[in-house]
Amino acid sequence: MAKKIFILDEVHPLLSEGLLAEGFELIDVNHRDKACFLDDVHQAFGLILRSKWPVDAEMIARARKLKFVARVGSGLENIDIEALHGRRIACISAPEGNRDAVGEHALGMLLCMLNNICRANRQVKNKQWLREENRGVELGEQRVSIVGYGNMGKSFARKLSGFGVEVKVCDLLPNVGDAWGRQTSLEEIFSSTDILSIHTPLTPHTQGMVSMDFIRKFKNPFYLINTARGPIVNLFDLCEALDDGLVLGACLDVLSFEDTSFESGSFDLPIFSRLKEKENVVLTPHIAGWSHQSAEKMARVILRKIKGLGSTT
Repeated sequence: MAKKIFILDEVHPLLSEGLLAEGFELIDVNHRDKACFLDDVHQAFGLILRSKWPVDAEMIARARKLKFVARVGSGLENIDIEALHGRRIACISAPEGNRDAVGEHALGMLLCMLNNICRANRQVKNKQWLREENRGVELGEQRVSIVGYGNMGKSFARKLSGFGVEVKVCDLLPNVGDAWGRQTSLEEIFSSTDILSIHTPLTPHTQGMVSMDFIRKFKNPFYLINTARGPIVNLFDLCEALDDGLVLGACLDVLSFEDTSFESGSFDLPIFSRLKEKENVVLTPHIAGWSHQSAEKMARVILRKIKGLGSTT
């Protein structure tokens, strides 16, 4: 009997076709009621998801045949990792698949902000020709600091390498620095940073990390980029810091008021009204890793990793 893999979200055809070719039976539960799915999850050999479904302790306890959970993406905050480890169930993800898209998007947002491209584009379309008001800031003379130096942080640093910037990196793991970024302490980042880019996962330690207390530790005003997870940045404190000149501008691809599946945001909140009025804030709807190429790359990565589990499952 074929081993059953439950598909909890939309996946690239390359992944589903590849799994079928490996002899798996695929069960699409993307649009099913969770209660109905839980009645059937005991059959699952594997689960494949993105962000819509939480894989919690209840689901894992019911999935008695489960051997792996595959996240088509990078963040694992919707998966109970401890419960998986307790059952020796493999958890795999695909940060290698969308790291280039994230690095390019972070760089693109930064260049737009430093050179007032979004504002100038809007002004010209409104028949305003304002040159001095849109004089830019060259990236090459800036000191860039990256907090979180995994796949995404390294990709951003690699993209920056052609600009001649000084790149410092900070990570919980030792010895992750490389040719693109010199690893240093958080204290040094506080003392000499012009641009700060966040690339950490969302954990209890990083939730709300970028607060007013954090911002005030920087010696000089800086630009902020967040392409990681929205709740890492306290938006109320960020707005205060922008008003006070402690933060010169912000590029935010992720926002704390997104829903848990990242498919929409709450535009009626007062904090959004404050953000949207600021000319020095660039916003995008959680699309940093969302390229046509990354969808295929992530599918290839997940397929390869599932195949690689063969000897242990």
